[in-house]
Amino acid sequence: MLYIVGSPIGNLSDISLRALETLRQVDRIAAEDTRRIKILLNRYDIEKPLISFHEFNEAKRTAELVECLGRGESIALVSDAGMPSISDPGHRLVTRCQQEQIPVTVIPGPSAVITALVGSGLPTDQFHYSGFLPVKSGQRERELRTALERDCTSVYFESPYRLMKTLDALHGIEPDHTICVARELTKHFEEFRRGTVSSVREHFAAHAPRGEITLLIAPRDRRRSANEQERTGSP
Repeated sequence: MLYIVGSPIGNLSDISLRALETLRQVDRIAAEDTRRIKILLNRYDIEKPLISFHEFNEAKRTAELVECLGRGESIALVSDAGMPSISDPGHRLVTRCQQEQIPVTVIPGPSAVITALVGSGLPTDQFHYSGFLPVKSGQRERELRTALERDCTSVYFESPYRLMKTLDALHGIEPDHTICVARELTKHFEEFRRGTVSSVREHFAAHAPRGEITLLIAPRDRRRSANEQERTGSP
């Protein structure tokens, strides 16, 4: 059996009882970063053989893990944070297991996408998730323009080193559009900074962004100024 195990996105206490039980019972754990998963395992006194599984060795490791599974081993796949295969390796392995008729199950856990969406105050009935924004400025601007015209909330991951460039691009297109920057989710310095593009940009220009960043862009029918929303107390 291959177990896809959701891991904490920040606070180690967010690990589920079922996830801990699974990590204790499997034969080995495939981890995006074995050093980071050891922090979690040590916290809960779990000792298991570890094997690295990341974007640079995914093809090779997939073949190796499928071979182990075929011999009857049970393996847990974990990422650095959150659910494997969501902007992290995992899809290739799951597909291969399905092709080889190896059973796969998912142990649900924390997700930065859902956590940020729920805490943002933006509409949650529909949303569009597209992973990390493009690095190249032209592609990034095209994606942002598309997001500003969607009928649902758009969710992206962004590097703290590129956030200001992204906010600058948004400011040049629609400075009064409502957005939310969710930062360091579930950690000590967790922050939901919601407002117009202009106000959020001004904040992070004065306070350099750090940590894991999730950017949320309101649907096109939510163009009303965030300042007005704050005054009226409405979403």
